[in-house]
Amino acid sequence: MSKKNVIIKVNNLKKSYNGFQAVKGVTFEVFENEIFGILGPNGAGKTTTVEMMEGIRRIDSGDIEIDNIDIDKYPARAKHILGIQLQEADYFDHLNLKELIELFGEFYGNKSDATTLLKRVELESKWKSMIKQLSGGQKQRLSILLTLVSNPKILFLDEPTTGLDPQARRLMWDFIRELRDEGKTIILTTHYMEEAELLCDRIAIMDNGEILKLGAPNDLIDDLLKKGFKKEVVQKAANLEDVFLDLTGKRLRDK
Repeated sequence: MSKKNVIIKVNNLKKSYNGFQAVKGVTFEVFENEIFGILGPNGAGKTTTVEMMEGIRRIDSGDIEIDNIDIDKYPARAKHILGIQLQEADYFDHLNLKELIELFGEFYGNKSDATTLLKRVELESKWKSMIKQLSGGQKQRLSILLTLVSNPKILFLDEPTTGLDPQARRLMWDFIRELRDEGKTIILTTHYMEEAELLCDRIAIMDNGEILKLGAPNDLIDDLLKKGFKKEVVQKAANLEDVFLDLTGKRLRDK
């Protein structure tokens, strides 16, 4: 088995707000070309941890090294290797999608092929549309698309399928896997456990500012079963979403 390259190192990371310690000495590594999930209930410290990794929030103590860059000391150096998708974002309302993508390319000094990028998330027919004319699912897909304009090595995706219907959610899962297979490293936060289980190569589960468990989804599940855990209801081989997709198909309807 080939050795995996570490692209992100988080060491003894701490952050407090007005005496409340939100992150308590968190340490972990992320491998190149993996989908790494950070899960936890609201208030667990995952958002603060991710924002420090992105260079958005200053670190109280500890270190974060991303592709050999100290993110707290030199956040500007990481600009061209990080793509950050926000759960909610405001864009330029007077620009159509093609113009918006081209503008983002200018921000990074790149000439972006808007048509090719829009095809990746099945929005090519909307290239003349303004943001306000898009559905919620289309806006979500666009927000991820705009993280790719700078051709980053590392993507931060914040709840990328929130508000999407089953067809659009499956499309997004396929798209995220494609990005990983193309060589990108992806940090994913989500409240959907099925999504994390199906997408992530490894998962860190946080609560009260600490990492409680880290590993591959199947390994975490096996560890729980070894403790004698049994579900109260036996799961069937299919669920209601599978029924829905079987009856309605897997193609998007919002074009």
